[in-house]
Amino acid sequence: MTPRNLAFVASLALAFASPLACAGALLGAGVISTGLQETSVALTPDGNTLYFMRSDLAEADDTIMVSHRAGDRWSTPRVAGFSGEWHDSEPTLSPDGRRLYFVSNRPLRPGGTPVTATMNGRSFPGTNLWFVERQAAGGWAAPVHVDGALNDGAMIYNPSVAANGDVYFSAHRADSGKAYQIYVARDHGHAMPEQVPLGDLANNRMDPAVDPAGRFLLYAGNEGDALGSADIYIVFRQPDGGWSKPEHLGGDVNSRTLENAPSLGPAFGELFVSSARRDEVSFPKPRDDADSLQRRLQSPLNGSRNLWRFDISGVLRAHGIAH
Repeated sequence: MTPRNLAFVASLALAFASPLACAGALLGAGVISTGLQETSVALTPDGNTLYFMRSDLAEADDTIMVSHRAGDRWSTPRVAGFSGEWHDSEPTLSPDGRRLYFVSNRPLRPGGTPVTATMNGRSFPGTNLWFVERQAAGGWAAPVHVDGALNDGAMIYNPSVAANGDVYFSAHRADSGKAYQIYVARDHGHAMPEQVPLGDLANNRMDPAVDPAGRFLLYAGNEGDALGSADIYIVFRQPDGGWSKPEHLGGDVNSRTLENAPSLGPAFGELFVSSARRDEVSFPKPRDDADSLQRRLQSPLNGSRNLWRFDISGVLRAHGIAH
């Protein structure tokens, strides 16, 4: 790691406490963002509690973690009380913070078998949508399965919830084509899913993040102009109720690596993204010994996915959204 990036990473342990005008900040270097995979930020409305997913590099072992703001730093993450036993991932909070949705392969009923999915002749851990409800004492109630057609096929990913209870998600369904597409299930996820029309079904679209008021929608995909394998795009609600043409987010949001799992924070224009961007290695490099090599290869910027924070308030204002 270059001296510049060593100083950069060291300073980013405090980055979340800095003003939102700070663009492209790694979230909690060494505490939240590590040499493992971290994705899917869900931040409480007061900004003081953070839920996210941590997994191995193959993403075969996903667990939902929670961290609390401790002064100007984040506490050491622990496993969320409702996670740690099953393949749990992609937490998202309702705008009022009273429900936390996530996807899991846990059995639908006690004593049942784990959910599995099959695609192209291959079976793998499936996902259904669940939620936990905030209790009066402050903890979470037991997980509740969302019964409805959105779980058909057991391949639902990255839920996002609008203030009116509409649940957006990505999935591979009968009308998806060969790629994944984005859907919305109204009535808190219980209604029949409707595909969100965003263009050519040959293009892969994943990980929606909906504005609580439904004015815009972010997602990960490739509309033909992605810098990496997937980038972050935004569409805006039109007067007729449809969506605008996808717009590739500029600035620092996208890189030549993978960006996905966008989510919105409680501050205006606050965007969290999972990114695989890494520190550049050039040769000849300063000669490593075993300790320096291990430190560098296990650092957050080793090519694993980490959590990054951006400010897209300028993009929103340019489209007439001021708060």
